[in-house]
Amino acid sequence: MFIDRVKLKIKAGNGGNGLVSFRREKYVPLGGPYGGDGGNGGSIIFEVDTHKSTLLDLHYKKHLKASSGENGKNKKMSGARGEDLVLAVPPGTIVKDAETQALIADLTLPGQRAVIAGGGKGGRGNWHFATSRNPAPDFAEKGAFGEEKEVMVELKLLADAGLVGFPSVGKSTFLSVVSKARPEIADYHFTTLVPNLGVVGVSDGRSFVLADLPGLIEGAHQGKGLGHQFLRHIERCRVIIHVIDMGGADGRDPVEDFTVINEELRQYQYRLMERPMVVVANKMDLEDAPENLERFKKTYPDVEVFEAITLITEGLDRVLYRVADLLEVTPEFTLGEITEDRKVYTFVKEEPIFEVRKVGDGQFRLVGDIIEKRYQQADLQSDEAVMRWAMQLRKWGVDEALREAGAKDGDIIALCDSTFVFVE
Repeated sequence: MFIDRVKLKIKAGNGGNGLVSFRREKYVPLGGPYGGDGGNGGSIIFEVDTHKSTLLDLHYKKHLKASSGENGKNKKMSGARGEDLVLAVPPGTIVKDAETQALIADLTLPGQRAVIAGGGKGGRGNWHFATSRNPAPDFAEKGAFGEEKEVMVELKLLADAGLVGFPSVGKSTFLSVVSKARPEIADYHFTTLVPNLGVVGVSDGRSFVLADLPGLIEGAHQGKGLGHQFLRHIERCRVIIHVIDMGGADGRDPVEDFTVINEELRQYQYRLMERPMVVVANKMDLEDAPENLERFKKTYPDVEVFEAITLITEGLDRVLYRVADLLEVTPEFTLGEITEDRKVYTFVKEEPIFEVRKVGDGQFRLVGDIIEKRYQQADLQSDEAVMRWAMQLRKWGVDEALREAGAKDGDIIALCDSTFVFVE
């Protein structure tokens, strides 16, 4: 089964909690803090495996979760780190955020790895918080939550050139005679249900990877027919080979076919018409082919056309030479902003620590990734820890911001799943 698109819910492991512990040592308050740090949570990592050609394995794993780190131990010993969950994916896999469609990773190189969801950092043990004023802290830090997100995983074949055209124009036959690929060939529409890849060898020693994509029809970019499911596989192709049934065997007009397919490519999102195109006038042995070819050249005088009969490999050498020449001068088309060989520095607006929102009469809520994350890591089991957290809020300016928002003595303040009473 060929699976090239999977939606997953992934959850990295949480960090382990830091430990509150004390050693026994004479003349040292409570023996001195001795609690170890929690282990970091495991991350979810995608790794390119050249033996994979489909996302079938992920199709049956809708929910993925990495293991969490262990809690800290006595004698300042850290807890064990959570084990990473490494998933093998085929070359050409991209990962996007399902909600924002932001590109997270583009995996094309053998063995390439990308952390899709990072594990939570382990909490610090109580020995980290020892000061001259408080040499024996009775609190530690909780582990941070691991990243949790919903992602869309797509496979976009790594082919140098792609065959496009209406159903039954000879694309599969073309691939079968110029490579060792064996796509299904039959005398009916939509014989090809999945993309096929083949390595093409040119007589002068050059070679390239060619993809045979399922036949397109009018409206494919809007989801009609089968071709729309596989348009994504042509996004990486640097050269497009447009195969036309110049004999009009199915009663279609080859001139109109060329116009329709080009419009579908133009409407698709990844600038497909910017790629160089080689036009193959196939089935030139049919009776109406010469007349249709003459009419095609008058309609498109600037288009280079190669006459061919793919069934007997006539005229294909010139096509392969032309494609190989174009591949030597055509750069790769990038799919997003992620690059492996260079760093891109951009200005990022500083994220506010918190925001105050009034949610009702005498009710306010504190929101913000930073304050929520720090609260989830705070251990509020002791009076000393609560006082330390209150001092941190005051340092951030939370008290002043609440007063400016209209908070009064006795009002309810919510943060995450907890509520507090505002006291002047």
